Amino acid sequence: MPSLPRFPLLSLSLLPLCLILSLVGTGSWISTAGILQAEEPDWPAAKIQGVGPGWRQLGEKDFVPVNGDTDTWTFGDDFIQTTGKPIGVTRTAQQFTNFELVVQWRHLESGGNSGMFAWVTDDGLAGLKPGQLPSTGIEIQMLDHGYHEKHTRASGKVGDWFSTHGDVFAVGRSTMKPFSPTSPNGSRSFPSKHLSRGVNEWNHYYVRAINGEVRLWVNGEEVSGGSDCHPRAGYLCLEAEGSPVEFKHLRIRELP
Repeated sequence: MPSLPRFPLLSLSLLPLCLILSLVGTGSWISTAGILQAEEPDWPAAKIQGVGPGWRQLGEKDFVPVNGDTDTWTFGDDFIQTTGKPIGVTRTAQQFTNFELVVQWRHLESGGNSGMFAWVTDDGLAGLKPGQLPSTGIEIQMLDHGYHEKHTRASGKVGDWFSTHGDVFAVGRSTMKPFSPTSPNGSRSFPSKHLSRGVNEWNHYYVRAINGEVRLWVNGEEVSGGSDCHPRAGYLCLEAEGSPVEFKHLRIRELP
């Protein structure tokens, strides 16, 4: 992948088991001494599913309301939905340092805006009112392609400072050294490939966050990320930002 740093050479024993399996290629079934299960029908081949030792699903019991209304977030069986209003977040009850996660998501309106925040600290959420977003964290953006037209219509300018294929960037007081390519001002890691699908279509994200480095895979390929993140521990937040979004199969595994 052009100009994007690669993992250093590692023993396979140090890589996530599900990542190794996806790299070597699998059929419709994955078998490792019975540890992993058959692929689900809505998981395309070679996508990391988040099953196996250490993986767990995140649901309603794992999240704490922050600054939304009572109906902003709805939780179902392996399913989360937000109305997008008011703008804000819900956070995990637990803080994480090193982890990997998988999630599928889709926008239900053209031009929708959402995302996840990693490593959000208590002070980044303190006093957060409806309509506000955290002042710390690393955002892994989920933006519908229609946002370009929406931004141009609202501002009268073509936005070159964002993409709709998986930007990764620090917010507020957090800092990060973005992987190239970057946005014109150098603050965002732009995706090296355009792989996101449009409104009403499911996208698959795999995120690996370890030792202050965040890497994002979109629909099976690594595209963006950054290193030297500070802070590098905190909550995981899901974002409501004005339009309805659905998430499913949100699963996480803590790493050493």
